[in-house]
Amino acid sequence: MTTTTSVPDPVVETSLVSTPTAIEVEHVRVGYDKHVISEDVSINVPTGGYTAIIGPNACGKSTLLRAIARILPYTHGSILLEGHDISRIPTKKLATRLGLLPQTSLAPEGIRVADLVARGRYPHQGMFDRWSKTDEQIVIDALAATGISDLSGRLVDELSGGQRQRVWVAMVLAQQTPVLLLDEPTTFLDITHQYGLLELFETLRRELKRTIVVVLHDLNQAARFASHLIVMKDGDIITAGPPEKIITAELINEVYDLPCRIVPDPETGAPMVIPKAGLR
Repeated sequence: MTTTTSVPDPVVETSLVSTPTAIEVEHVRVGYDKHVISEDVSINVPTGGYTAIIGPNACGKSTLLRAIARILPYTHGSILLEGHDISRIPTKKLATRLGLLPQTSLAPEGIRVADLVARGRYPHQGMFDRWSKTDEQIVIDALAATGISDLSGRLVDELSGGQRQRVWVAMVLAQQTPVLLLDEPTTFLDITHQYGLLELFETLRRELKRTIVVVLHDLNQAARFASHLIVMKDGDIITAGPPEKIITAELINEVYDLPCRIVPDPETGAPMVIPKAGLR
């Protein structure tokens, strides 16, 4: 599964100098049953950063995220969350430190939006704790942040795919974890809500000091919003670092087999991928 690229290895090393790490993955093997997706993965996720994991379909992005969230078992190596081995953190405590929005989620039949979002508060409650005004306000804030306050009394089953996606995001926000893992959170959303959601994550990172890790397919969205990119192909980490340092036409061609030009985003100055004409 090894691949090569014209991007030099020091990009990975120098991008994290003097930067605290929220997540450290060291020499991990991960897959499904006997099918290994990634043989020897090592990454660092900067604390308080906006990290996007990008790469072609089926390259191991979601698998890596599931391993970090302890949803998928891994062998060899270690995964540290804020310096602690995730395999040794009690499940409920882990849920107060790390929130995961998977690609697909199923809501219980007949549950209303506000009740589903409220489930994000459960990890913070003890056996004898009562639902508090603080819990209520956090749910209200999560509904407002995702623009679904007017849907709070609706049944989740009645909602469109895009509306349901925002309900799940609201539940993760209500969980109030310092680290958020989001697996393709813009799925089912129209372009307005895609950008609105990605901007919301940036607000959480900047104002509430959250660490954001998101799997994205859209290269230009990733380069525009993320402060740190992790690039994968065939289960391997190709490179990592700030978008402006690692996004090159050579890298995109190597990873995606896509001839392109890289130009500055006219709004942000971030690198923008422009595919060349006549590819097919």
